[in-house]
Amino acid sequence: MGVDAQYGDLVSHATPTRVHDVAIVGAGPAGLFAAEIIACAGHRVTIYERMASPARKFLLAGRGGLNLTHSEPLETFLARYGDNATEVRAAVEGFPPSRLIAWANDLGAHTFVGTSGRIFPRAMKASPLLRAWLRRLDGLGVTIKTRHLWTGFAPSGELLFKTAENETITVNPDAALLALGGASWPKLGSDGRWVDIFSAFDIPVTPLAPANCGVLVPWSEVFRARFEGAALKRIAVSIGDGTVTRRGEAVVTRAGLEGGVIYALGPAIRAALGSEKDAALVVDLKPDASLLDLTQRLAKPRGGDTMTNFLRKVAHLDPAAIGLLREAGLPDGAEALATRIKAVPLRVTGLAGLDRAISTAGGVAWRSLEQGSMIRARPGVFVAGEMLDWEAPTGGYLLQATFATAVKAANGLLGWLAAREQTA
Repeated sequence: MGVDAQYGDLVSHATPTRVHDVAIVGAGPAGLFAAEIIACAGHRVTIYERMASPARKFLLAGRGGLNLTHSEPLETFLARYGDNATEVRAAVEGFPPSRLIAWANDLGAHTFVGTSGRIFPRAMKASPLLRAWLRRLDGLGVTIKTRHLWTGFAPSGELLFKTAENETITVNPDAALLALGGASWPKLGSDGRWVDIFSAFDIPVTPLAPANCGVLVPWSEVFRARFEGAALKRIAVSIGDGTVTRRGEAVVTRAGLEGGVIYALGPAIRAALGSEKDAALVVDLKPDASLLDLTQRLAKPRGGDTMTNFLRKVAHLDPAAIGLLREAGLPDGAEALATRIKAVPLRVTGLAGLDRAISTAGGVAWRSLEQGSMIRARPGVFVAGEMLDWEAPTGGYLLQATFATAVKAANGLLGWLAAREQTA
């Protein structure tokens, strides 16, 4: 069953009067989904992928359960994309979580809602869904050519590729859609090389930066050796004056911290680092306990307990949390110690690199695109997925927007082809 048959209005244009050749560059989820939509509309689609197999980052995401989307109300969901994400929110409104869930279920994913409200396939991995998806694309006549590296545009506008045999070939489709990803996990295929190509053709791009990534903290050797890999659970983390606070968990790494609570603060941390050499984080190790309650508990006699045992028994802190307290320095007095537990200061010196980031901030500037995600300077060339200028936290928001922007770009491409037919 094709996408248009499943959802009716997902493909927003009627069957074309003639079949066009469409090239899609990038075989990640955005490229594959755009290919499905365009092929369902009746066109010949060829996907060009630089790696030896498609959707490598999608498969990596599936190792953690493949968090497709989230079950929260759409209004709340849309707010996750931040203040400057009008285009992404509109795309997600056009292709909301319910549509993505229906699509995945139709492929046999049999999704379910986890305890956190996140949506996963029952298999808790990406490979079964991807295999079913590739079979569907094959049935639609979609061709996937791997080991084809896109190197730019020819002077007359054709797409240029370098093959595995180091030969340069030229492809001249009726329309093209670029879904090249950002620059996170570059060994899986998305290395951001397209930025230089776009810059050479004066297509505006917001600089790429790591998102949903760890932060660098100058740990002492003692703390690093003892607690690398340890989790800091049920904490709250604030940045700067405390106006931005998030709750969750973090993991101590050799270089600093990573994890959901850190990722959620990513845009604020990146902004702070952009204006200052360092960024100040404050960790509340007991966000559900009041300062007064902690002070009263810590005022009890310690007796023969070591400070570590005392903090474990009275404040219910685990070893990693106590280690973090010691890293910041243990003050004297119950109130001062309670205050420190509620506000452990950390100095962040930078962000972890793109090679380990879950996603990318920045990308093709929206001002460089027409309404249907077509590049103004390149008529007939459309853009989708993570290479666009947007970011989102983890929790299903990344893949949802990737699919939604693919729907928008694919329909923009179909509309452009239909308009050309009418004026031909």
